[in-house]
Amino acid sequence: QVQLVESGGGLVHTGGSLRLSCAASGGTFSMYAMGWFRQAPEKEREFVAAIPWSGGLTNYADAVKGRFTISRDNAKNTVYLQMNSLKPEDTAVYYCAAEYRGTAARTESYYDYWGQGTQVTVSP
Repeated sequence: QVQLVESGGGLVHTGGSLRLSCAASGGTFSMYAMGWFRQAPEKEREFVAAIPWSGGLTNYADAVKGRFTISRDNAKNTVYLQMNSLKPEDTAVYYCAAEYRGTAARTESYYDYWGQGTQVTVSP
């Protein structure tokens, strides 16, 4: 059983930056693809970014491409989401997820484990 705990959310002005972290425990972190998803009020959860377990190409939603960067530190069992040039439409609860030996999928159903989420609010 893998446990995921997100941190780093908060309130930021438009154009600002935040770095989210997701710490994993209970499994072999390096064997899991990691993804970030988000859910805005009254909207469905959507894909943000993902990184495969084995290295290789990362995957981004068009809405965040060029502004957000996903990375991982296997020694620290942590995945990060660096978010720059934030916009009010980035306001959401951000969740990290893990997929065993995954390939950075965009689809929620591929992921085996989920964190509880961290709130990101971008003010105009």
